[in-house]
Amino acid sequence: MDMEIVIQNVVASSSIGVPLDLTKISMSLEDAEYVPEKFPGLIYKLKDPKTAMLLFTSGKLVCTGAKSVAMVHKAVGIVLGNIAKLGIVVPDKPDIKVQNIVATSDLKKDLNLNTIAISLGLEKVEYEPEQFPGLVYRVEKPKVVMLLFGSGKIVCTGAKEISDIDLALKEIVRELTDAGLI
Repeated sequence: MDMEIVIQNVVASSSIGVPLDLTKISMSLEDAEYVPEKFPGLIYKLKDPKTAMLLFTSGKLVCTGAKSVAMVHKAVGIVLGNIAKLGIVVPDKPDIKVQNIVATSDLKKDLNLNTIAISLGLEKVEYEPEQFPGLVYRVEKPKVVMLLFGSGKIVCTGAKEISDIDLALKEIVRELTDAGLI
């Protein structure tokens, strides 16, 4: 069963390596918002690629909203370029670390979540429909969390690489098939 994987969000972190004056940066960059009473970081929204960068006084930055790892690299490059224009020395090749990839897929068939919860066992599964409509399935290798919904839709979170999502999907499909649930 070959399933389409749609990346919804890639969260990655990096560091400029020097402390940042967020007040100065927020006054110099359009689309930058810094309200330290609300949030300790500066929020810098890019339109292309559509992402948000969180900058902290420590020099650390977090990119969120990207739809691919390549988009993260592009966004970090743009932000570092804009910061460099303010006279701040930035690294040529920053170390960018993917923290979390969220992706969706679709089995294209309805799932009986009650039966799945019973069949797959309580050590891997959490299912409390009165709390949340999805079944939470924890995959050990790769270490990701899959949310299964009655519609057959699946959300995968916690992946560090796209290949992790593919492996986890194959694992869940194998388990559901072996148990006669799909």
